[in-house]
Amino acid sequence: MLQAEECPRWFNLGRRAVIAIVLGAPAFASSVALAQSNFPNKPIHFIVGFAPGGPSDIISRVISAKMGDELGQQVVVENRTGAGGTVATDYVARSEPDGYTILNTTTANPSNESLSNTLQARFGKDLVAVATLADTANILVVHPSLGVKKLADLIALAKKQDLLYATAGVGSATHLTSELFNSMAGVKTMPVHYRGGGDALKDLLSGQVKMMFSSIAPVISYVQEDKLIGIATTGAKRDPAFPNLPTVAEAGLPGFETRLWIGITVRAGTPKPIIEKLAAAATKAAQDPTVVTTLAKQGFQPLVMNPDQFDAYYRAERDKWGKVIKDTGMDKN
Repeated sequence: MLQAEECPRWFNLGRRAVIAIVLGAPAFASSVALAQSNFPNKPIHFIVGFAPGGPSDIISRVISAKMGDELGQQVVVENRTGAGGTVATDYVARSEPDGYTILNTTTANPSNESLSNTLQARFGKDLVAVATLADTANILVVHPSLGVKKLADLIALAKKQDLLYATAGVGSATHLTSELFNSMAGVKTMPVHYRGGGDALKDLLSGQVKMMFSSIAPVISYVQEDKLIGIATTGAKRDPAFPNLPTVAEAGLPGFETRLWIGITVRAGTPKPIIEKLAAAATKAAQDPTVVTTLAKQGFQPLVMNPDQFDAYYRAERDKWGKVIKDTGMDKN
């Protein structure tokens, strides 16, 4: 047998490396644990994939302020717009898995996984769930010149003539909800895509397009003033903002339900203790009375789910909208 001094140089070097790794492992583990326990010790960036001023941006800003109070560090909203939210999604998927970069995640995210040709990130592989924040139903509104006030009448009209509907962009909740309506009602209304909900609403009010599945807050006053006709809301039950309007399911399409939701995801590999801290802060922020009031003004209600619940919900939404996209051929457009 070779004596230690007779061992080749590479053997001695390898042995020293192993010893160094073994001796250093406890220190490394200790430093990781310390970093997690001290989280956060610098500002957190809350990435929003949509322009300032929309419901998603407004809600992110009010939630981020309360999250900052809970975490003892500033949570800074940063808008990274483009490609229906995919620019922001890919950005967070490439960030460090340390909890300091979080993503405003909406209904658009699971649908983009089937619809977008440019999105690189995938939920469960590149991004993981933290918590949900809020959700709202949409409302089907039509221009008064269309001459209908009930869902059955609208469906009958759509079977007789071509109707255009407005969307806030390809793959938006307004677009997907309309295509689900087409599928379940057996009609083929045609989309007119805009750069956002504001532009779509302008043309809807002028009568250039006749119908839209809009988020609730922007159209409340127009429905009250009869500038738009509210047909039905899209939740499982009647919406508090329009208690006299039926749901789409009530009005003739059983099983129809869609909601616009907002949550938070982070880069996969983020330590579980950090995810749990973020989730706790987000949930507490969403239930704060001042936040609840702000959400209500946007037509939203708090939506509370822990990481595991949000994970299951996201996957169900991805399956649901993936089927709609495939069945309608939207993935080939």
